[in-house]
Amino acid sequence: MNGSCLELENPIRDAISRIRFAPQSNNLLISSWDSSLRLLEVDCSQLRLEASSEAALLDCCFQDESVAFSAGSEGSITRYDLQSGISNKIGNHDDMVTCVEYSTETRQVITAGFDKKIIAWDMFGAKPLVFVKNLDAEVESMSLSGFELIVAVGSSVDIYDLRNLDQSVQSNESCMDVPIRCVSSIPYCKGYAVGSVDGRVKLEISYPSVSNNMGYMFRCHPKSRDRRNHVVPVNDIAFNPFISGVFVTGDNAGYVTAWDAKSRRRLFELPSCSNSIASLTYNHEGQILAVASSHTYKEATEIEKPPQIFVHELDESHLRSVSDGSSSTK
Repeated sequence: MNGSCLELENPIRDAISRIRFAPQSNNLLISSWDSSLRLLEVDCSQLRLEASSEAALLDCCFQDESVAFSAGSEGSITRYDLQSGISNKIGNHDDMVTCVEYSTETRQVITAGFDKKIIAWDMFGAKPLVFVKNLDAEVESMSLSGFELIVAVGSSVDIYDLRNLDQSVQSNESCMDVPIRCVSSIPYCKGYAVGSVDGRVKLEISYPSVSNNMGYMFRCHPKSRDRRNHVVPVNDIAFNPFISGVFVTGDNAGYVTAWDAKSRRRLFELPSCSNSIASLTYNHEGQILAVASSHTYKEATEIEKPPQIFVHELDESHLRSVSDGSSSTK
């Protein structure tokens, strides 16, 4: 696997909160605590947009190739025209907004945050605010696939149908016995994976061709050198959109590891980064993995090492070995 560090003329000055590849290109959206949203064309390492905000940005997402959204620490939801650079606020939460997603099925922006609310915003209707769902706790992480919205609250996972947000269609209150750090939907089937603060990952997968659901839990780093459990929070999980069952985890120790959900095997591990892994994202073809190595907002307030973004390209031989499950787990 080839890997390179993306160089920016104006370096990111604070922690990276999220990176996301565009739906149909290798443009990379970057939100960070330095109050800027950046659009980077990975193929030529060119910065196409840098838009300043009044507050730290905790999440971002694409609507399409020309429109994006961000979530602000002061509660704002902002829409960006990526071609003109014009931005406008579409609404506010009462506290920090931790999550933002765009639904192509309902043409709504879905947001959640520390005010214990899930809000749906209509970008095309007469009334922008469509729905408000009050929860019992702050939303830590959220992921969207089709009509299915996966929400992590504390140590629980709730699943909602965007066509009826009044009540969750499924609630897994005992998903983990410790707080959940991240949740990620599976793009090609029903299911999700969660990462915990103690270094464990739990999967719940329902394949259309299999009658029984598949679910299990494992520890990303089973043992450390002294043979004790290696407790490191899992900060992000990303599924490859084209290779069924393959996903990567990124943790607080700076490790990115690829796994095969079907065979329950570790496929490979990238060289460790000097910072925590804050965010992971595959491009639309599943051939490029972007890794944000950065201090996270859950750690100390001062950054000792500057944030970096690494891009790893899967070559053909590697893609074949991953798809047939023959990669080494060592």
